[in-house]
Amino acid sequence: MPISIDHYVYLSTVLFCIGVMGVLLRRNAIVLLMCVELMLNAVNLLMAAFSTHFNDPSGQVFVFFIMVVAAAEVAVGLAILVMVYRHAKSVDIGLFNKLKG
Repeated sequence: MPISIDHYVYLSTVLFCIGVMGVLLRRNAIVLLMCVELMLNAVNLLMAAFSTHFNDPSGQVFVFFIMVVAAAEVAVGLAILVMVYRHAKSVDIGLFNKLKG
C-alpha cells in the first residue's frame, strides 16, 4: 500500500506543531534552536513530498537551499550561544536582555 500525500501532510503538521510548542514553552536557547530546526524540517518534508507528488523537481532544489540556510543559522546561533554561556554561565533566554550595552 503506497503512502498517500495525506500522511505526509499530517506528519509535517504534527512536527511543526511540536516545534511551535517548543519555541513558545521552553526557556533553554539550545532547545529553542532545535525546535526551530524541527519546524524547518517539517516544511522541508512537506515540500519534498509535494515535489514528488507533482513530479516537479524545483521543490526539492528549494529544500536544498532551505537546508543550507538552516545550517548557517545553526552555526551562527551556536556561536552566539557559546559567547553568551561564557559571559553569563547560562543559556536561559531570559538572560539575553541583560546583554544590552
